[in-house]
Amino acid sequence: MAMFEQMRANVGKLLKGIDRYNPENLATLERYVETQAKENAYDLEANLAVLKLYQFNPAFFQTTVTAQILLKALTNLPHTDFTLCKCMIDQAHQEERPIRQILYLGDLLETCHFQAFWQALDENMDLLEGITGFEDSVRKFICHVVGITYQHIDRWLLAEMLGDLTDSQLKVWMSKYGWSADESGISPLLDIIKLANTISGSISEAS
Repeated sequence: MAMFEQMRANVGKLLKGIDRYNPENLATLERYVETQAKENAYDLEANLAVLKLYQFNPAFFQTTVTAQILLKALTNLPHTDFTLCKCMIDQAHQEERPIRQILYLGDLLETCHFQAFWQALDENMDLLEGITGFEDSVRKFICHVVGITYQHIDRWLLAEMLGDLTDSQLKVWMSKYGWSADESGISPLLDIIKLANTISGSISEAS
């Protein structure tokens, strides 16, 4: 993360004013994208600047860098970063490998076809080379969706949605989100309601 923080300060200066779209800065910005991927960090503004420079200078387009930008955007769901990035890539490049595969993965996630996402990812694991923390970032998004959607969910189904986790791995994620389980399964939404009621009761007592 130290390298990311150091580069972030330098890139921040590059992105100010007219220099933002100077193609001479592309090499620095592309290295910054690679650093984000390696160090599990993220800077949407810089990544959008790279895609904009590719729009202005099509000859400089780098498929690998664009793929990394898209994968990093997926780690920030449910925010709309992925859609923003996708809109800045022309149709011809969207049809190229591996960009086409990543757009398909993004579509599966955005439409909550989580089991199909993990299956498709398993067939394209080479996409994640050099991308640290991608799978766990996706699991955070899936837990977010589950938490606001399900009053009750079977353990086996949650494990599948999170990428066929073992029971011990599933317990780790349940613990992160404060989800309890009984013989019938897991009740994420009820746990959120209980927590909200507890907080509300504490505020009422304080006042």
